[in-house]
Amino acid sequence: MSWLRALREDIEAAQDRDPAARGALEVLLTYPGIHALMVQRITHEASLLGVPLLPRLISHIARFLTGIEIHPGATIGRRCFIDHGMGVVIGETTVIGEDCHLYQGVTLGGTSTRREKRHPTLEDGVVVGAGAKIIGDVTIGHDSRIGAGAVVVSSVPPNATVVGVPGHVVAFTNQSNDTVERLPDPEWDRIEELERRIARLERERQPTPTGSASSPGGFDGGASRDP
Repeated sequence: MSWLRALREDIEAAQDRDPAARGALEVLLTYPGIHALMVQRITHEASLLGVPLLPRLISHIARFLTGIEIHPGATIGRRCFIDHGMGVVIGETTVIGEDCHLYQGVTLGGTSTRREKRHPTLEDGVVVGAGAKIIGDVTIGHDSRIGAGAVVVSSVPPNATVVGVPGHVVAFTNQSNDTVERLPDPEWDRIEELERRIARLERERQPTPTGSASSPGGFDGGASRDP
């Protein structure tokens, strides 16, 4: 696929997914995600050819201009859209499939210090929310969604929705009818149970209809008795 064709597809992807886009020229001139991908496709090819230093130098300049850091070694598929983009970091051995969508502040990082596959793999159609961190050689299944601020350190099955720190699957998308099937969430269930208990305790402490608060043990708070 030619560089110009890839650029055209990136612009079309931005127009399709961003309702603020007013035209191809605006996207080309003002979208830092498009600029970062343009540069990365060039530096990636140079890296594959074994060109020393220059790819990293160019990517460093692009990082300064766009706020997006993409290592030349990363493999990025067609029609990727980096939305807003500021603070996005994509590591050297990252693999991103086609039609993926990354928001600002996303980190696709690694933990290993060895020269091996140490960054995430995103399959086709993955959406990663603002500020999410995906760390290590994990695989995010196709058409999954990673919630904003989530920290993902283990692989995710296809069509899943992941939230939280650490990230956990809370729902699956049924592709046959495009509905979301939510899973039991023990942590959320526990929070709801605590909220119900607090509400019950508050009701028990409310004043009685006569204006006096109910007292433990059934006493009436010192009311007089008939002899």
